[in-house]
Amino acid sequence: METHLVYFIYLMTLKIIAPAILTFLGIKWLTNKLFQNHGNKKYHPIAGTMFHQLINFKRLHHYMTNLAAKYKTYRLLTPFRSEIYTSDPANVEYILKTNFDNYGKGEYNYGNLSDLLGDGIFAVDGEKWRHQRKVSSYEFSTRVLRDFSSKIFRKNVVKLAKIIADAANSNQIMDIQDLFMKSTLDSIFKVAFGVELDSMCGSNEEGRRFSQAFDDASALSLYRYVDIFWRIKKYLNIGAEAKLKKNIKIVDDFVYRLITNKVELMKSSGSNYSEMQMKKDDILSRFLEQCNTDFKYLRDIILNFVIAGKDTTAATLSWFIYMLCKHQKVQEKIAEEVRKVTNMEKVGSFSEFEASVSEESLERMQYLHAALTETLRLYPAVPVDAKICFSDDTLPDGYSVKKGDMVSYQPYAMGRMRFIWGDDAEEYRPERWLNEDGIFQPENPFKFTAFQAGPRICLGKEFAYRQMKIFSAVLLSSFIFKLSDEKSTVNYRTMINLHIDGGLHIRALLRE
Repeated sequence: METHLVYFIYLMTLKIIAPAILTFLGIKWLTNKLFQNHGNKKYHPIAGTMFHQLINFKRLHHYMTNLAAKYKTYRLLTPFRSEIYTSDPANVEYILKTNFDNYGKGEYNYGNLSDLLGDGIFAVDGEKWRHQRKVSSYEFSTRVLRDFSSKIFRKNVVKLAKIIADAANSNQIMDIQDLFMKSTLDSIFKVAFGVELDSMCGSNEEGRRFSQAFDDASALSLYRYVDIFWRIKKYLNIGAEAKLKKNIKIVDDFVYRLITNKVELMKSSGSNYSEMQMKKDDILSRFLEQCNTDFKYLRDIILNFVIAGKDTTAATLSWFIYMLCKHQKVQEKIAEEVRKVTNMEKVGSFSEFEASVSEESLERMQYLHAALTETLRLYPAVPVDAKICFSDDTLPDGYSVKKGDMVSYQPYAMGRMRFIWGDDAEEYRPERWLNEDGIFQPENPFKFTAFQAGPRICLGKEFAYRQMKIFSAVLLSSFIFKLSDEKSTVNYRTMINLHIDGGLHIRALLRE
């Protein structure tokens, strides 16, 4: 009875508020149309409203790419602000670097993301961001973390290769994205928490529930950007917000238990444990060494590492395999390069081959690096990134931005723009990243925005490439991958990171 009453109140609220909002948008649209070039200021062309985003939510990045092809920079109207979306590298550089202090996460982004990401590095500005950036920057620059993480990546790719080999021997179809997600989750939990999760082998049901809840919470958090009624739903605890709350509780219970166990272990081990930590170990221990025992803050920091370390690399590897299935010649060329560089023409055991993939040999895998980068160009792990303008401004293209406007750059759309990449922008062509000697040539980071740029440039860029190259080298030297159904449609799931919707179902064949 109580539930029915809540829904009745919610529906009545929609009936009362929705017409008012639509009327407001109509008036605002006309006002902007009449006065957008009035005086000395001009504003970017209006391409639609947030309701268009809501209607197109399942194909959101297709919709926004089509708009970007018409306008390098455009506006979408909402009841509260203009939302500006740009694919112009000059504007991107201005937002991310030149006038960095004027564009941040702001209260709007924080409000949408904080229930999941809290005060973590991807949701905050100011001192909290600077502190986490400083500690994280130090960690990612240490050889200790590099060696520790590489050891974990190597161990986990051998586990994964054995699972794929079993499927290949029995001619089974597998969801390679699911396997990558489990493997990278195992890796990041060991690196971040110092915990053996081992979800890949199916021995940790709690880890599986955590991963599913985390993914669902990510999708539901992003949905807030197109749902103007989410605060009402949250207050009434109904619909998407009730699901989000349930998923976040699963995430929180799991992470707080891990933090509690880590703190108790450090206390019980005393000074001997501290000495051991100085030699290697995980990111959580490093933050605890900073004397920060606020469990909520630790939870936020670690979850931001999880979304950076699990979702981004697993999603990119999944799209990478998809591209290689569609371009078998590229797949064969990578396998040939890997075997040549490692001097392993014949693979014995997976462990033996993994041992041959040295840091030096990874550096020499130029075509593999180019193929991964080309995947990121077309399928960036973070397809759109939003900032808030803190004070009135004018972008390099001459158009004005108002205080409080949301300004987003679009890595997914930018990777498909002909004015940036040429007429073959939508083609998968790793060679575009290589010079005539076959050496990888990086692009301007404000043109290739998969890792952000400027002061917020991704600290884990080299960390991610190392993991992806280790996984790719071992798997592509051992298996040939093919789609289970060449005619099937592969699409993304609209969430914070660019996952393949429903997974990527493939067959693997053992290489001779």
